[in-house]
Amino acid sequence: MNILGLCLVVQLCLAFGVAGLFWPEKIMPLFDVLMFPWAASYRSVRANSIAALGLSALLLARLLTIMR
Repeated sequence: MNILGLCLVVQLCLAFGVAGLFWPEKIMPLFDVLMFPWAASYRSVRANSIAALGLSALLLARLLTIMR
């Protein structure tokens, strides 16, 4: 069950990272809600998307080391 949860987190990070890079204008309303006092910008969406892709890669590496 622990591995299934990790797989789900990897997929979510990957999905949000790719969506933020390909369609930042569709992700902007979500960031406006999440970053309430501050206005979301394309730069912040792009930076968060790159960080989500990096987190996805780290979690995938962790998943692969667990399976061995």
